[in-house]
Amino acid sequence: MRKWLKGIRHDKGMTQEEFAKTLGIPVTTYAGYEQGNRTPSVRQAARLADELNISWTIFFETEVRDTRTDEEVTS
Repeated sequence: MRKWLKGIRHDKGMTQEEFAKTLGIPVTTYAGYEQGNRTPSVRQAARLADELNISWTIFFETEVRDTRTDEEVTS
């Protein structure tokens, strides 16, 4: 499960449906990314990363740490 992905999306104030629409992908595909059931292609990871302002490589790491500061999380 990619709890970090859900957390970042929530910080942006978006639902899965809204974010999937922004990316032009089905909500079931995006939900699969969040749940860890699917891994995006490099191209799709780059699009997601651009929207979320994160590194695209995070989708391919086995262990992910939240490196945002408290200020970034609350703003």
